[in-house]
Amino acid sequence: MASRDVEIGMIFLLQTIVGFLGNFFLLYYYSFLYYTSCTLKSTDLVLQHLIVANSLVILSKGVPQTVAAFGMKHFLNDFLCKLVFYAHRVGRGVCMGTTCLLSVFQAITISPTGSRWAQLKPQASQCIGPLSILCWILNLLVNAIILKHVTGQQNRMNNTKEKDLGYCSAVDIYHSIKGSLYVLLFSSYDVLCLGLMTWASGSMVCILRRHKQQVQHIHSTKLSPRSSPESRVTQSILVLVSTFVLFYTLSSIFILFLTIIPNPDLWLVNTSALITACFPTVSPFVLMGRDPRILKMHPTCYAWNRKFSKLIRCL
Repeated sequence: MASRDVEIGMIFLLQTIVGFLGNFFLLYYYSFLYYTSCTLKSTDLVLQHLIVANSLVILSKGVPQTVAAFGMKHFLNDFLCKLVFYAHRVGRGVCMGTTCLLSVFQAITISPTGSRWAQLKPQASQCIGPLSILCWILNLLVNAIILKHVTGQQNRMNNTKEKDLGYCSAVDIYHSIKGSLYVLLFSSYDVLCLGLMTWASGSMVCILRRHKQQVQHIHSTKLSPRSSPESRVTQSILVLVSTFVLFYTLSSIFILFLTIIPNPDLWLVNTSALITACFPTVSPFVLMGRDPRILKMHPTCYAWNRKFSKLIRCL
């Protein structure tokens, strides 16, 4: 085994462990919060779905890539290859959908009383749970097409239409009419979510700016009033959405290269997988670093979270 393969395997292993533990701790935190106080914010409910989707992406990408990097490229049979790629696509789609839902919900929540979006506030909190479940159902149905076109390395034929993805192979259908329809279907979902995220983020920035200007007129500069809880939650969601858009853009560029190139190099496959799992790995630490409630969970967490919060707020 080459030293380069060991290094790649260690990178994937470290990313998988860090990302899984971060999401597990955040899920434990919300569970602890619910069973001790029996109350959760509406945004916390969406974040729970996001955490599950993050874990799905990390496990479905990180574990197979790690094992393949250490030389075991034929460890998945046909069924497991289909399952792994299906789980990854569903997790990725739910990550995008819940992040979009989170930003839109918060934009409606902080909208001024006189705006037309303020009328949706009562309905928004009631619909956020069903919409999160609908996001799962939609991605489970749409991504079922992956099951037909992914096979294990054991069943791989010497076919020019098959792409070697390291530990599995996939039929190259994207240069056909049917493949173009698949790309259009997946892209329409991505474009819709990104468009809503852009609108919601722009609205939140404008609302926060107007709120800051109003506060400066009311309070003197000596008082330095603390930001409201809604403002802190909004800022956290803006950081989360910005992080998602950054990593999603990079991931989309590499996925485009994988789609266009008939036989992509292994480094391109590994880099694409590494970047794809970056948001699910980083997002729980972004949320923990900007949530003041987590400091009250355990005294020993206070010092670490205080330093990490300062680091995240500088982003």
